[in-house]
Amino acid sequence: MNTGKAIRTLINSASMLQKSTGRPITRSFCSSTHETRPPITEFTPEENMLRDTVAKFSLERVKPLVKEMDVKSELNMGLFKECFDNGLMGIEIPEQYNGTGLNFMSSIIIIEELAKVDPALSVIVDVQNTLINNCIKRYGNEEQKAKYLPKLATEMVGSFCLSETSAGSDAFSLKTRAEKQGDYYVINGSKAWITNAKEAGVYIVMANIDPASKHRGITAFLVDRNTPGLEIGKKEDKMGIRASSTCEVIFNDVKVHKSAVLGELGKGYKIAIEGLNEGRIGIAAQMIGLAQGAFDSTMPYLMQRTQFGKPLAEFQGMQFSYADLAVDIEAGKLLTYNAARLQEAGKPFVTEASMAKLYCSRVAERVASTCITMLGGVGFTKEFDAEKFFRDCKVGQIYEGTTNMQLQVIARSIMAKYK
Repeated sequence: MNTGKAIRTLINSASMLQKSTGRPITRSFCSSTHETRPPITEFTPEENMLRDTVAKFSLERVKPLVKEMDVKSELNMGLFKECFDNGLMGIEIPEQYNGTGLNFMSSIIIIEELAKVDPALSVIVDVQNTLINNCIKRYGNEEQKAKYLPKLATEMVGSFCLSETSAGSDAFSLKTRAEKQGDYYVINGSKAWITNAKEAGVYIVMANIDPASKHRGITAFLVDRNTPGLEIGKKEDKMGIRASSTCEVIFNDVKVHKSAVLGELGKGYKIAIEGLNEGRIGIAAQMIGLAQGAFDSTMPYLMQRTQFGKPLAEFQGMQFSYADLAVDIEAGKLLTYNAARLQEAGKPFVTEASMAKLYCSRVAERVASTCITMLGGVGFTKEFDAEKFFRDCKVGQIYEGTTNMQLQVIARSIMAKYK
């Protein structure tokens, strides 16, 4: 069985098991003389199979294309199609809409495994699953779900249009407007740094229908790519995650029917924030996968390269370095998996998501940088993977909420606890 078919078969089997047993596949309770809670990092057999199969897919299908996609700053469309064919783009979309009907942790596992090989492909899958699909699944009406979810699961990527040149962290100040005209809304404005914008078939667009109401006027709209007036602008020439397109999206008198409103009027900011809160766990998974990938690609060299008669890995100074990195990576996994399990359990997770995103993005930069240092001269070349991981990691401290924004979320939680 080839890797692609194995992924699809495994996902279908896991979905059927979850449905037949009535239990989520995220928990496998261990019993000896009494029932105990499983370790946070312990996966169920189904999750382990999913992880191993996606890891195999990453090494066999993704890795050979990574350098070419990075150099060209372009996603390989054949690989893009394989992600759909293998069920990776509709993880939490219900089976009735052609999705795989799995859970949030399954998305996190896939995002992490892909990032170990290519963080650029990982973030494409991440945004699709943790932002686009979940926003439509949660807030869309039946007509919207029937129209978009089957396509998002099988052939079409979506794009999340919130940021503007003057409204990044301060999303309240967005200037894109939607003016009511009869049964339609006319959207004018532009969005900046939009992930997946080049390939997207649908855009979740945040626009203000009542500027006087400030953030209470922000409303989410579902805008199809072929809508007149929608234009894909400048594609950014980025330092890292180059295979993932990041573009300006421009709206010139874009006319959409009132049925294109996602959720309630004036509730767009709530939709955006709730989506980003979950998305931050996905970014944490991407960053910890990146860190693990950099580490895994570096350690074999340290074991083989000799200086002064012994492998580099045996020098105490080197041991202290990679031991520290291993601790950082493990701590990042604990934060990420804990936030994901809280989300699945329906418990508060916002602070934990910010902690995971903050810490893992820092770990990714520290691990990638230290790996280059440990590799020495070859680490500074494109011959080794550490150089690309280093370029890819920095964005983790920027998108879906900057480092300072995560610190602010965490600080507010602490203040509320101690007031």
